[in-house]
Amino acid sequence: MRSHFTYDHLGKDVPTETNTLVNFHICICKQTAKMNWRIVAIPATLIPIIIIAVQFDIKPEDLLEIGFLPFAGGVVAMLVKLGLQGVKFAYIAQNYLGKFDSFLKLSGVRVGSEFIKFTTPMFVGAEFIVIYYLHKRGVPPSKSTWIAIMDIVTEVFAGGLLSIIAGIIALIHGAYVVAAIILGTSIIVTSLWMVLFFLSSKRTFQIPAGIAKLAKRFGKEKGERYIEQTNTWMEEVCTMSRENLRTSESKKVFTVSFLISIASWAFYGLSFLIIAFGTGYVIGWFESIMAVMAANAIGNLPITVGGSGLAEFGIVAYLNDLDPFNFVIPENSVAWNAVIGWRIATYYVPIAITWLLLVKLALSKISKSTDE
Repeated sequence: MRSHFTYDHLGKDVPTETNTLVNFHICICKQTAKMNWRIVAIPATLIPIIIIAVQFDIKPEDLLEIGFLPFAGGVVAMLVKLGLQGVKFAYIAQNYLGKFDSFLKLSGVRVGSEFIKFTTPMFVGAEFIVIYYLHKRGVPPSKSTWIAIMDIVTEVFAGGLLSIIAGIIALIHGAYVVAAIILGTSIIVTSLWMVLFFLSSKRTFQIPAGIAKLAKRFGKEKGERYIEQTNTWMEEVCTMSRENLRTSESKKVFTVSFLISIASWAFYGLSFLIIAFGTGYVIGWFESIMAVMAANAIGNLPITVGGSGLAEFGIVAYLNDLDPFNFVIPENSVAWNAVIGWRIATYYVPIAITWLLLVKLALSKISKSTDE
């Protein structure tokens, strides 16, 4: 049984109160399109890599030892990971909205939105892109936000679960500081999203009174209007949650999306196995997935752009059970050239691909003939 809202109603039930919120999303995305992130963010992510290379005397020929095929295999594994994320988003959107847009294009938009996550601390911002795109297609803000939240929550739940397992394994092996960082980050982020997601079906969230008071004091009439409109939007999202979350249809969508997310994270983990193989370092598939998920959890700390430096140190610390102040790699263990090669294959190459998809699909204009 399909959900209660379909394409036939898109664009016809957008409350006037949400116009400012929609404009807010549009403003964010326009600024994203105008700002040259390639100049501002990407060089910043190179700084930790350069420091690592200088500190541990890593030369270009060390990276070339990986070999073309293992490097290409790592890139392909990462692209499969991104592709599965796109498939999941398209599946969620079409399940709730019907076949209002091409499955392939929806997938491409979601993959393109990852560019924003790659170039921000703690990997946030992709949700604004998909909300903006769905709005361009005529989807009301509350519905587009619900779809984005379903996508994010399943992604965070799957990734958080795998990271927590990695943290427990690190704890068992005596890497207490590394385990504490992994578990602390994973448990907080995962719990926060899951609690808010499921509580939204039981209560209506509003802007905290203290924040609302400050906004009204400094923003005057405009601040008061924004608070009222944001509260209206949040109420609509919570209403959507109550109407959909407990239905058998939504339970099926959540389960399928969660399993797709597990598969996508698994391919992300296998990317390191492939890269490491090129340097002669042998690692099992499960250990590779756990190491990458540990690195992902550490990279989620909002310290550097795209987790640059944090993810690299995280994967070395996890695999070698190192203390936080000693990154001298023992013999017969993972080498820095494998870690940096993995980072290039799974971060810098996808940045170029996601940028193209972001500009060509998510931020492009939609002609009237396409909408009809």
